[in-house]
Amino acid sequence: MSEETKSLNFIEHIVEEDLANGFSKQDLRFRFPPEPNGYLHIGHASSICLNFGLGLRYGAPVNLRFDDTNPVKEEQEFVDAIKKDVEWLGYKWNTERYASDYFQQLYDWAVALIKEGKAYVDSQSSEEMADQKGTPKEPGRNSPFRNRSIEENLVLFEGMKRGDFEEGQHVLRAKIDMASPNMLMRDPIMYRVLHKAHHRTNTDWCIYPMYDWTHGESDYIEQVSHSLCTLEFLPHRELYDWFLNQVYDADKVRPKQREFARRNLSHTVVSKRKLMRLVEEGVVNSWDDPRMPTISGLRRRGIPLSPFVILLKLSVLRNVIT
Repeated sequence: MSEETKSLNFIEHIVEEDLANGFSKQDLRFRFPPEPNGYLHIGHASSICLNFGLGLRYGAPVNLRFDDTNPVKEEQEFVDAIKKDVEWLGYKWNTERYASDYFQQLYDWAVALIKEGKAYVDSQSSEEMADQKGTPKEPGRNSPFRNRSIEENLVLFEGMKRGDFEEGQHVLRAKIDMASPNMLMRDPIMYRVLHKAHHRTNTDWCIYPMYDWTHGESDYIEQVSHSLCTLEFLPHRELYDWFLNQVYDADKVRPKQREFARRNLSHTVVSKRKLMRLVEEGVVNSWDDPRMPTISGLRRRGIPLSPFVILLKLSVLRNVIT
């Protein structure tokens, strides 16, 4: 084994193995997929360096894709801040994409799943669904609406799309396996009703896709070859693959999800939810307050770019090796 091969991290080993097994280098494509519901923090910076670094190593395009499926929390301000942070770190994306670009295609695929008997409209409350989903040690129970006819499901789903129903009245669920040991496979929700204006589509849609349904299908539409996530998404990989199986065409690149450990700093808050609370409660002045561990906050604090990026790259290398 050469010294160059020995120095590869495990993600690069995965890519190299795929290339050795006949995968075309021209088909390599990566992506950085932030949700525009806050500013990026230092943990996101290591993910940026990993994904864009792979693009530089292999001469492959890297998409910047905003996973904008929740209009309740997402704003254009966050989109603009994320783009500025990626550019400040010295990276250029190949194409700027949005999950909302694919709302119609995702909807059409969902209709196809209903017609194939693989998805159904559930009219239980969220509390009822949580109760019938079971526990990690006990299987779930089938929804009383699981065997609705295809015709009824199509009518209800179209009504959800038109905005005929209140929020929470109906959801669309994939019909998989309520006894699966992986609770994410127990008929996961694909769509919910939200009467909220979207930062890009405004009020064109009254239903919005869930992340698990959107994630893999967006990768597939963009022909992303390697979809890299942090370890909390490891249980989601089975669902990612199940959804891909429903739309996959053998003539196209099939995305591969792989996970790496997220970066945490001792004595530092790197939870976006907690950082948002600091902003909303006025503990700090803004997301880019110099006291915040956000990329924009570090920039305002006066952290020099070059040493910062070098440390990040070393951190990423150590992270994926260990």
